[in-house]
Amino acid sequence: MKNILVSTISGMSVGFLFSLLKLPVPAPPTLGAVMGVVGIYLGFVLAQTIF
Repeated sequence: MKNILVSTISGMSVGFLFSLLKLPVPAPPTLGAVMGVVGIYLGFVLAQTIF
């Protein structure tokens, strides 16, 4: 749970910094791309559970 909290805070900090510097957000711009990243993570978790 601590990892999730630290990751969220660091991600928000980077997003805030990018916004202040008027830089594009380093994230996929479409829902399909975001779901692709989620799918990769879920596949990783599934493999860790099985093996």
